[in-house]
Amino acid sequence: MGAVVEAQNLIKHFPIRSGFLGRRVAYLKAVDGVSFSVERGETLGLVGESGCGKTTVGHLVLNLLTPDRGSVRFKGVDVRHLRGKALRALRRNIQVVFQDPHSSLDPRMLVKKTVGAPLAVNRLARGAELVQRVKAMLAEVGLNEEHVYRYPHEFSGGQRQRIGIARALITGPEFVVFDEPTSALDVSVQAQILNLVKELQRRHGYAYLFISHDLGVVKHMSHRIAVMYLGIIVETAASDSLFAAPLHPYTRALMNALPEPDPARRTMRALLAGDVPSPVHLPPGCRFHPRCPEVQGICTQRAPELREVKPGHRAACHLYR
Repeated sequence: MGAVVEAQNLIKHFPIRSGFLGRRVAYLKAVDGVSFSVERGETLGLVGESGCGKTTVGHLVLNLLTPDRGSVRFKGVDVRHLRGKALRALRRNIQVVFQDPHSSLDPRMLVKKTVGAPLAVNRLARGAELVQRVKAMLAEVGLNEEHVYRYPHEFSGGQRQRIGIARALITGPEFVVFDEPTSALDVSVQAQILNLVKELQRRHGYAYLFISHDLGVVKHMSHRIAVMYLGIIVETAASDSLFAAPLHPYTRALMNALPEPDPARRTMRALLAGDVPSPVHLPPGCRFHPRCPEVQGICTQRAPELREVKPGHRAACHLYR
C-alpha cells in the first residue's frame, strides 16, 4: 500500500535577527532533516520534549510553512508546487485539529458556520444541504443537532474539541494532523476524545500524524512512533516494539519519566542530567551526547545516522554501529 503522505529530509531554519536593521545573526534549527511516511488507516505518533520541532513538522506537512529544503508529497504529488484548484483540493484532503479548542474556535461564530466553513470554502455544499451535513458530522463526533445554533462559549472543553474534530473531518480528508489535541483538556475527558479519534479512523480509514509530548497517549493512539530530539528523529519503530525494547538512550529516558500508577511498582529512576541544548547553538556530534548516560568518545565528534538496528526498528545512536 502506498503512502498517503511522505516527508523527505525536511529542513526548516528560522533566522534570528538583531539590531536596528534586523541583521541576521544566527539560525534556529527547528527541523533539521526529518523523513517519514504515513499510510492509509495508520497513525504515526511524533513524540518528544517541548521545543523539539514537532509542531513545526506538522506545519510543514500541512503546507502552512515552506521547508528550506526537502519535500512533502501527498499521494506522490509534491505539495510545494500546487496552486489554485489543486491547492484547494489539497486543503480539503489534509486537515488539522489544534491543541487548544478554546482559541481555535471563533467565539462569534455559530457552530453551524464554524463546522460548515470548509464545505462553503471548498464549494461542496450550501444552504439546507450544508446544515444537514453539519448536523450529521456533529452526530458522528457525539454532539446533538441542536448544538448547531450555539456558540463555542456554551460548550465544555471536551465538547469544543469535538467541534474542532468535526470541522477537520467534514470534508472527508484522507490525512489529519492532531497537534497535542488533548493536552488542554481535563484528564477525565482525554480518554473520551482519544477513543473517538480512534473509532473515526476505524470507520473511515483516515491517516493520522499524532503529535504529543506524552508517550502514554502516543502508545495508546499510534501504530508506529517517531521520537524527536532537537529537530531530528532519533528512533522509529512499531509502537509495541518501541515500548518492549527502546534502543535510543533518549527514548529510554522518556519512558523512565512516565508516571507509574501502581505504588508497589514505583522505584527510584535515573533522570536525565542537564538541560536541552539551544537549537541555535547545537552541540557537535550527537545532539544528545551532553545529557546521555552512555556517551562515548565518538558521540562528541560525529553525528550518528538513523539506521535499521532490527527489522522495522531504526535508531540514530553510536551504540549500534
